[in-house]
Amino acid sequence: MRLTHPYLLLTLAMVFFSGNFIVGKAFAGEVPPFTLAWARFLIGTVVLLPLCYKTLIRNRQLWLDKWLPLTGIAFFGVFLFNVALYVSVHYTTTINASIVDALTPAVAAVLGYFFLKERLTLIQSSGVILSFCGILLLLSGGSLAVLRSLSFNIGDLIMLAGIICWAIYSILIKLYGHEYPVIAGLVMTFIIGVLMLFPFVLYEWRAGLPFSFKLATIGAFLYVGIFPGALALLCWYRGVAAIGPSKASIFFNLVPVFTTLFAIVLLGESAGWFQLFGGTIVLGGVYLSTIQPKKEEASDLVT
Repeated sequence: MRLTHPYLLLTLAMVFFSGNFIVGKAFAGEVPPFTLAWARFLIGTVVLLPLCYKTLIRNRQLWLDKWLPLTGIAFFGVFLFNVALYVSVHYTTTINASIVDALTPAVAAVLGYFFLKERLTLIQSSGVILSFCGILLLLSGGSLAVLRSLSFNIGDLIMLAGIICWAIYSILIKLYGHEYPVIAGLVMTFIIGVLMLFPFVLYEWRAGLPFSFKLATIGAFLYVGIFPGALALLCWYRGVAAIGPSKASIFFNLVPVFTTLFAIVLLGESAGWFQLFGGTIVLGGVYLSTIQPKKEEASDLVT
């Protein structure tokens, strides 16, 4: 398989996205969440800027005229989702967080039904219900007592809130994404997100939150900025252009698989039966919920 084969590019993108969960968990006690998110998109901007700086300059008026949708995209997709991801892994395992994250297409389908009037087929509706059943099993840890008391893990709930933000981001992309050049528009959302995050970064520093600035921390910053922040997106767009978004979106089911493997090997986490069974149910439901009866439409996803 050649290095530019779309399946290989999409698989690499999922590997890079999975590493984002691992870094977030590994440095949860050493780098505050806003700081890590800020570093990711600041470095990602620097890496992608050489590819689109002429387009950015040439479209100055577009950014001014269409600033509101762009700000909304950055707020939900760059700011809220990534902060939720990095905060959630302070309280839950990376395995749980990645499985909850896999629910995103199903949540997007539900929101699309209510806000975009998109039709859900019987198969898609069944997939959504199945996915939520799997997440309920995961959140409860397989315990009926937890279900009865509704005492879910706060980290899982934060991640769940994060994917709702990501689903809103996806809807905004579907509504307004076509108005912006692809890479340049992405970088503009990064820049806006960096500006949104910076006041909270200052607060984290002034509040004296744990922050260990050492060689390993620099490596973490470079990883989240270069790989999930930049290279994964380039692989994703090349893959989508080659095989289409509907087929490409199936590759996101690999994220919890890779994350689980990395978490077991690198972090020493273990997967219980409810995680394996619940994750399988979620992935199966997501697959059903993403079956498109009509012509596939492009979508932009960042994890």
